[in-house]
Amino acid sequence: MNKKSLGISLAGGILGLGLLTVASAAGPKPEEAVDYRQSVYTVIGWNFKPIGAMIKGEIPFDAAAVARHAQYVELMSKAALEGFPKGSGPDAVKDTEAKAEIWTNADKFETAMNNFQQEATKLAEVAKGRDEAAIKAQFGKTAETCKACHKEFRKD
Repeated sequence: MNKKSLGISLAGGILGLGLLTVASAAGPKPEEAVDYRQSVYTVIGWNFKPIGAMIKGEIPFDAAAVARHAQYVELMSKAALEGFPKGSGPDAVKDTEAKAEIWTNADKFETAMNNFQQEATKLAEVAKGRDEAAIKAQFGKTAETCKACHKEFRKD
């Protein structure tokens, strides 16, 4: 590749990145926000359910698996709030379980999400200790914050 071709390729790449930056600065489309948040909650559920099954005795308790799943729940709890930008609610998107109250009562929703994040972080910390009784207690607290948010902010 000669210098002229390299220069044109680099300029094209820089221009392309610039356009991507402008597009992302405008914010995601409402449907993209819904896809994002549904994906986040799919990952949370994927990791939360086996912990719950172990807590209930439906499958054998495996402290290492709980710790691994709890880390993913914690990680995704930190990513969840980003999936609710203004303009991505039921007034803009039909395929969403999110209630309008998320945006009309944003402070309360953010508090509920922060509560879930805090309890998920504690679950990941407790799970590292591998103490089944402590994990069960913290799992219950984490599940309660999850349920509280669903009751108020999610259509079922």
